[in-house]
Amino acid sequence: MKNSKNHGESAAKNSALTFNISRRTFLQRCTMIAAATSLPLWFVQGQQLMAAETTKLPTPNNRPGIALVGCGGMGKGDATNASAYGDILAVCDVDENHAAAAAVQFTVEGRVPTIYSDFRKVMERDDIHIIVNATPDHWHTLVNLAAAKAHKDVYGEKPLTLTIDEGRHIVKAVHENKIVLQTGTQQRSNQRFRLACELVRNGRLGKLQQARVWLPAGLRAGPFQSSPIPAGLNWDFWQGQAPAADYVTERCHANFRFWYEYSGGTMTDWGAHHNDIAYWAIGLLAPTKVESKHLSEPIAGGYNAYADYEVNYTYANGIGLQINTTKDDSIYGAHVNPQGQPNGIRFEGTDGWIWVNRDEIKASNPELLKTPLPADAVRLYQSKNHMGNFIDCVRSRDLPICDVETGHRSATMCHLGAISLRTGKNLTWDSTAEQFVGDNAADANRYLVREMRKPYDYSFVA
Repeated sequence: MKNSKNHGESAAKNSALTFNISRRTFLQRCTMIAAATSLPLWFVQGQQLMAAETTKLPTPNNRPGIALVGCGGMGKGDATNASAYGDILAVCDVDENHAAAAAVQFTVEGRVPTIYSDFRKVMERDDIHIIVNATPDHWHTLVNLAAAKAHKDVYGEKPLTLTIDEGRHIVKAVHENKIVLQTGTQQRSNQRFRLACELVRNGRLGKLQQARVWLPAGLRAGPFQSSPIPAGLNWDFWQGQAPAADYVTERCHANFRFWYEYSGGTMTDWGAHHNDIAYWAIGLLAPTKVESKHLSEPIAGGYNAYADYEVNYTYANGIGLQINTTKDDSIYGAHVNPQGQPNGIRFEGTDGWIWVNRDEIKASNPELLKTPLPADAVRLYQSKNHMGNFIDCVRSRDLPICDVETGHRSATMCHLGAISLRTGKNLTWDSTAEQFVGDNAADANRYLVREMRKPYDYSFVA
């Protein structure tokens, strides 16, 4: 009996010691993470306790086949992330050089991805289950529609569409064909942004009065001279639905976003990230009022998306959202890019403000961050890995963190600003009808859809 008692006491002491060591290790790890990320300790501890969310890697016999469509830098980055969960079986690009480079990069143990120049051929393969769509903005919709009709799940780069009207086509196709679509607005899977949104949603700032978004200014240069089309580039296919134009080096590949024909400038580029977070925090479907001013004019013969601007939205409950590209030295904690411009979001309420971007989260009073939210607080969709969340949903068939409707509504915010800049008029938006109403509606509604150059219209993927 004595030996048994001693054994029991020893086991209990060992158990307590193990618990204390584990608890100490846990607290140390959380403290290190909090220091490295600027996240409050209580939030980090909660995330670590919920770490079971991590995506399980598939077995060698349970890896989906993946095709990359659009083999530029972003596409290869997305495909690299996806390759942790599946096999890159095909790469597709209208630039033979881009496709060839991607094929080399994703060759594994001598297995070379098949190269395509027409994405429609990719959709015919039964062994491809996922499409990573990283084409320029003006190709997003047709590639996504083709994938949906072929019953392929999609990880699609932002913004979801080139126009608001295209968004309804995509939403309809995704629902009808029951595919999973994740919009590549990966800030939703960043803990800093989710924390900021949860604090705003739970009234940590008192009554939210406005959000202010700072975006990088666009490029303002030109005029540019046309030049011979590079070998291996199908320039007509690259232009797609956009009006035909002579080849200009600055039009193609990385700088496409500064041309209105293919994108919407930084309003739809970086704006697709930060405006999406503002949308998440505010929690309303869309603003009702939009007004704007451009602070510089495009140079004739050069980039034609507005580079410097301010856009102001008003929501039905009176909350304001300001988007601008100007430098403001008064913003505490603003992350300044090499051009001297802030890049991030500041939420302002009756009880203070919170600033957040990809590098930091700060507040007017540190206690706004340090004080834990109550147990019954509003919690938002949690994801710590945007591609991993997509793969989880491919398996479960659940909605991903930035599903097609969310991606459409976030893109709509950006398009509303771009349309206001194009028209130069104050506009009123009906988010249910997805139409402008009231004064200037007729002029603005013309921008909801763009004429598609044949043969690159909807019949191209019919």
